[in-house]
Amino acid sequence: MKIIVMGSGGVGGYYGALLARRGNDVTFIARGAHLEAIRTNGLQVKSIFGDFSLHPAKAVSAPAEAGEADLVLFCTKTYSTEEAAQALLPAVGPKTAVLSLQNGVDACERIGKIVGVEHVVGGATWLSSAVEAPGVIKHVSQFRRVVIGELYGRRSERIEAIDKVLKDTGITVEIADDIRKVLWTKFVFISAASSLGSLTRLPIGAWRAVPETRQMVTNLMREVEALARAQGIALDDDVVQKSLDFMDNAAPHIKASMQLDVENGRRTELDSMVGVIGQKGRELGVPTPTADFVYAALLPIELKARVAPSAGS
Repeated sequence: MKIIVMGSGGVGGYYGALLARRGNDVTFIARGAHLEAIRTNGLQVKSIFGDFSLHPAKAVSAPAEAGEADLVLFCTKTYSTEEAAQALLPAVGPKTAVLSLQNGVDACERIGKIVGVEHVVGGATWLSSAVEAPGVIKHVSQFRRVVIGELYGRRSERIEAIDKVLKDTGITVEIADDIRKVLWTKFVFISAASSLGSLTRLPIGAWRAVPETRQMVTNLMREVEALARAQGIALDDDVVQKSLDFMDNAAPHIKASMQLDVENGRRTELDSMVGVIGQKGRELGVPTPTADFVYAALLPIELKARVAPSAGS
């Protein structure tokens, strides 16, 4: 399968490398020092499932250089969604599938407005992986799970084909009949983990069992749950407890990607991970005091990072 990885950071770089190792024609879209390192030295992967090197690795700065793709793994930061989708247009043919593995709950809609919603496949991933250095991806989580689904619930030949090519890499893959439910279920967890990790600057094991902090986590999760239900999304009755259980079972050293960006002074996904909770809450008449507090506390740091020079991936 001819695959373009749009955004070759922790998620895209790791999954793209696994796909290329299995013989797929993979082109990584990257920039700056990360791009040059991949071109020169290939892509190095450090993983708890085994280190490996992808050399040579195909890497370019723009999708137009890669040609038309069968599948696009759309893995950019959420604040770059519209810009990346616009750049992707030359590589989108009649049968190209664009699979978003971004954080948040509105990526598919935003991408679809530009490339055409008929090309978009919904997706969610559970993975802790980051760019350790230019050309080097470090994967640290036991979990590496992807759930995919057509936006309107039906099974399709392309979903079956994507499922097959991803499973061939050894990762856990599932097809969902209701991808919106999956996205909001994940969001219950990841918004809270991103929020508290970014506030404390500590790995998950250091804050998850502190009673006062745990109550804050639970409150934030319930706010997200209430938003989903207000939109008619049928989350499981025990979605918050399952999210807390997942948090408790995560390796104690894990940090959310937004937290890593905060710690490194980079621009973050604050608007898509936290700000959107308050925004949708005001639209739907759902109170979100915990999310509003987190957003207000982190916004000055985010605004500082937006005006500071940063290296991209």
